[in-house]
Amino acid sequence: MKLPQGLSITYLGHASFKIGTPGGKVVFIDPWLEGNPRCPDAHKKQDRADLILITHGHFDHLSADVAPLARATGATVVAMPEVCAFLSRQGVERFEQMNKGGTVHVQGLKVTMTNAFHSSGAQAEDGSVVYAGEPAGFILETEDGFRIYHAGDTCVFGDMKLIGELYRPHVAMLPIGDRFTMGPFEAAYAIRLLGVKCVIPMHYATFPLLTGTPEALKELTRDIEGLEIVVMEPGHTWAG
Repeated sequence: MKLPQGLSITYLGHASFKIGTPGGKVVFIDPWLEGNPRCPDAHKKQDRADLILITHGHFDHLSADVAPLARATGATVVAMPEVCAFLSRQGVERFEQMNKGGTVHVQGLKVTMTNAFHSSGAQAEDGSVVYAGEPAGFILETEDGFRIYHAGDTCVFGDMKLIGELYRPHVAMLPIGDRFTMGPFEAAYAIRLLGVKCVIPMHYATFPLLTGTPEALKELTRDIEGLEIVVMEPGHTWAG
């Protein structure tokens, strides 16, 4: 697949992405930088963000980087109300609160929150775990109508078929690590449900417990005509 002119996707390792839109916006999804063993040193410090999308409250998604990045850049955080409340106590001021099934139009972009099946809890400063709403995924639609589906942390579920039919994503970012999310076996079925033809694997190889591999996903989807699995190394940018 050739990305539209002006669109760029940078993989920051694990489930973290930086997206540059044709309209010049910088969007982060689940930015986990400093503590992320897969994030290259050159990307651990970021000086610009317009939107920050947070799928759920776990440390590798609602990371310690989110509040400082939002405060320093003035970015708008798009997330569940509970995540927004958690970040507001850390001095973050700009939010677009939303929930599953809803859509917000912000800074020329369209963001829809989808379902995901996982758990979600954020760690407070005293070490306690606080409720952070339910886990979710996102459909990000850029200014020119290009749609990216970030599934968040999830198992495969039947309504991925609805996500495919309703939003018709051009690219899907799907977890494949297994144990804490779906592995390649389930992700291969998710691809069939979504009907998507371009997939970026994520949430794998960060820790030894995450055993799923892109090679296994490719093997399990060899029969899907026209499917492109884009394996991105951390720090790599795919640009149109």
